[in-house]
Amino acid sequence: MSWQPLLGQERAAPYFAQLKAQLQAARAAGTVIYPPEADVFNAFKLTPLDKLKAVILGQDPYHAPNQAHGLAFSVRPGVRVPPSLANMYKELALEYADFTIPAHGDLRSWAEQGVLLLNTVLTVVANQPNSHRKLGWEQFTDQVIRQISAQTENTVFLLWGSHAQKKARLINGEQHAILQAPHPSPLSAHRGFLGCGHFLQTNSLLTASGKGAINWHSVCQ
Repeated sequence: MSWQPLLGQERAAPYFAQLKAQLQAARAAGTVIYPPEADVFNAFKLTPLDKLKAVILGQDPYHAPNQAHGLAFSVRPGVRVPPSLANMYKELALEYADFTIPAHGDLRSWAEQGVLLLNTVLTVVANQPNSHRKLGWEQFTDQVIRQISAQTENTVFLLWGSHAQKKARLINGEQHAILQAPHPSPLSAHRGFLGCGHFLQTNSLLTASGKGAINWHSVCQ
């Protein structure tokens, strides 16, 4: 299985042509958009469909300079760890006694193991969170979620916060595992995200289905 048939079909759709034209025009006019154009589809490049084990769903990319690089919750090496990711690390330390909280926020090692770090919106204007909401990305990523549900088996979906949880309707809950918790942001992490046990649960589910556990500790190395 490859992403190409799905991505190719969606990119050929009229809504995507309009989305692409709007992005190109904005960039040409000097609007700073994150992540850089070459990084927009990194989640798909780093996590092939036939290697997919889990999906962690974010909202839109980080909007400050040098942060976003196409993976939900992840930032480039050398960039300060954002608060939501810091809480994800705290949760990992609660679940695994030997987890050492990293000083960086680069999650590519998870992506390379089969964790699709997918934002529902793939671009954002600098310093303007949610600025590309309803530009067309939601239609694209909803279709991605539907196809993951249809084309894979025993994928674990981690839906944190109300925005992500709305996507549960796109997933066959009998075919896949859906884990839901509050968002890891400082506003809600203490309302149930911290202590949710999702990283251990994910590995238990993956092991039971024969897919193999994720080495969450890879970010510590």
